[in-house]
Amino acid sequence: MESFHAFLQLLDSYLGSAAWFPYVLLGTGVFFTVYLKFPQVRYFKHAWQVVSGKYDKDEDPGDTTHFRALATALSGTVGTGNIGGVAFAIFLGGPAALFWMWATAFLGMTTKFVEVTLSHKYRVKTEDGTMAGGPMYYMDRRLNMKWLAIAFAIATVISSFGTGNLPQSNGIATSMEATFGFEPWIVGSILGILLALVILGGITRIAAVTSKVVPLMAVIYVVGALGVIFYNVENIGSAFWSVFHDAFTGSAAAGGFLGATIAYAFNRGVNRGLFSNEAGQGSAPIAHAAAKTKEPVSEGMVSILEPFLDTIIICTLTGLVILSSGVWKEKVFNTFDRSDMLIVAGHYADSNVEDRNVLFNYLNDLDGDTVKPYSGEIKVMDGKPVQGDYTIINARSIAEDVRFSLGEKDDYFNGILKVENGKLLKDTIEVSGKSLIHSARLTAEAFTRGFFGDFGKYIVSVGLLLFAFSTAIAWSYYGDRAMTYLLGARSVMPYRVIYVAGFVWASFSDTTLVWTLSAVAIVVMTLPNLFGILLLRKEMKESVDEYWKKIEH
Repeated sequence: MESFHAFLQLLDSYLGSAAWFPYVLLGTGVFFTVYLKFPQVRYFKHAWQVVSGKYDKDEDPGDTTHFRALATALSGTVGTGNIGGVAFAIFLGGPAALFWMWATAFLGMTTKFVEVTLSHKYRVKTEDGTMAGGPMYYMDRRLNMKWLAIAFAIATVISSFGTGNLPQSNGIATSMEATFGFEPWIVGSILGILLALVILGGITRIAAVTSKVVPLMAVIYVVGALGVIFYNVENIGSAFWSVFHDAFTGSAAAGGFLGATIAYAFNRGVNRGLFSNEAGQGSAPIAHAAAKTKEPVSEGMVSILEPFLDTIIICTLTGLVILSSGVWKEKVFNTFDRSDMLIVAGHYADSNVEDRNVLFNYLNDLDGDTVKPYSGEIKVMDGKPVQGDYTIINARSIAEDVRFSLGEKDDYFNGILKVENGKLLKDTIEVSGKSLIHSARLTAEAFTRGFFGDFGKYIVSVGLLLFAFSTAIAWSYYGDRAMTYLLGARSVMPYRVIYVAGFVWASFSDTTLVWTLSAVAIVVMTLPNLFGILLLRKEMKESVDEYWKKIEH
């Protein structure tokens, strides 16, 4: 499995994590924004009118309303990316990463408008009477590229587990255990039963549940976020300034944060932006295909609102919470994840400007040849490492007050620890200390720096529960529509059973491999979809023109 994981990481380095991918994603958004004359601005008001039900007709073909289709799609995108993804982007690229998330969302509003319209236009009614749509249908029925449609559908099924199922379950269980002390397998089992009750009812029940859960979770999260933002209101101006300023200069070192280049912030911001709003990925069109309407463009209008609500509203709130609280550059006590920890040769200190510059180059993939992984021994007395010619790096920061223990509180390790190529060889040792933190832990810490105090972390835990659970619901639908395309309606029930089983299993298992597999699958979904909608650019423009003629008459 380790060799397979290494292969996936290598593959991802040439795909989603490669320097060219953000340019392809944003380039497509720029092209359609100009080609369709800024539809995300011109049609924004009309999109709200459509989703409000102004143009709804009961006799129109479809399974659910515009609003419920939007809620289902939003439940797939509003997930852990809004809580942990934004924090991870800022952790990696500094405040500038939020700017590039905004840029991705603004252009993504057009990309989503195009992909949803074209996918909706070629949707079909399945043998069980429900609607099925998505990029695989326009690839097959319009472009006559069945091989591409099959590849996209397979990638969708893989991503349904890798994006919407296993990591969401693991994230919920980990958060519930850390905050409330609940056993992961109990959390997974209870939520697995609830998940089964929802998804076994098909799109009608899924849409009914998500249309209630999405507004509820948004209200809870927004109230909690505003409690931090208003508490730190004096820092809001400087937070906004740093976002715009750093986007064109890079982020300087601040506190434990060692700085980030423009290129690094750009890559991480765009990458996290895609994970957050999924514009261009081709997943949301599957949910929107269920909407009741004869006009594909009208559902495309609804989808314009998706990146706006998901990224420009919710992700911005998360970003302002983190930036205004200042916690993104503070070292806090935490237990180190081995994947975040690296021991390098030589002694480095935050206070030394030259050391900061050397580590800045290393962490930002510049000329980092002067920093080498440490191989040798660390002498430990009463849990404390004896100072030597090495430095412990955790979460891209120099770790302080490091303690080595045997897993139990105050059960400190004594003796010699061997290190090879920057990694501890003894897996049973727990390492803790002060360092930067990231992902959901960073957001949870930021939420405690407001009017709600320590109670803020519970808002994040509940928000993560609702966000992640609704994401699992939505992606189950994406997966079953892909299975319908690949093997027919009869394959849906076995898929749903496996999906629920996977959700329970992931609550107490390591899903690192799944995240990497998902990163590859997402690109395998995105690239064919972007290629397809570019081929159909003229048809898209004609469809929009015809739609407005009907509306105006």
